Amino acid sequence: MAVTTFTEENTSPLPPKRIFKASIVDSHNLIPKLMPQAIKSIEVQGDGGAGSIKTINFPDGGNFKSIKYCVDELNEEAYTYKYTLIEGDGLVDNLEKITYDVKFEQSADGGSIAKVTSSYYTVGDFKLKEEEIKAGKEKVLAMFKAVEAYLLQNPEAYA
Repeated sequence: MAVTTFTEENTSPLPPKRIFKASIVDSHNLIPKLMPQAIKSIEVQGDGGAGSIKTINFPDGGNFKSIKYCVDELNEEAYTYKYTLIEGDGLVDNLEKITYDVKFEQSADGGSIAKVTSSYYTVGDFKLKEEEIKAGKEKVLAMFKAVEAYLLQNPEAYA
């Protein structure tokens, strides 16, 4: 088994507390409303914290039907979130699992910096294709930007 890790940073003019609460803590409610063309629904088994299982269901007719992940850590004071993709269409035959480590930090201008580290655990000698990783990152960035736009247009939301 090999592990390939990528780290990415995105900035936002919003403070960490608002963007974290909207994009992580309440994502199961907000994301399907903001992006129904991309996310049909998000089901939560548990209270949403560590040990909870989340299933993301995609609209009919797309490449993926659903993915399931386990929440490893949710810290609303430190704005950290760790989870593991455990089953579904996002895991090809040669991927054992994918782990994500998300952290929101305060930036000097009062906004925030989102740092996401993704670790891909491959089976055997399997090599990840860079274009597949890039496509996944672009989808996550689109969700982040949709939440950010919503919060900028609705200053009272998640305040």
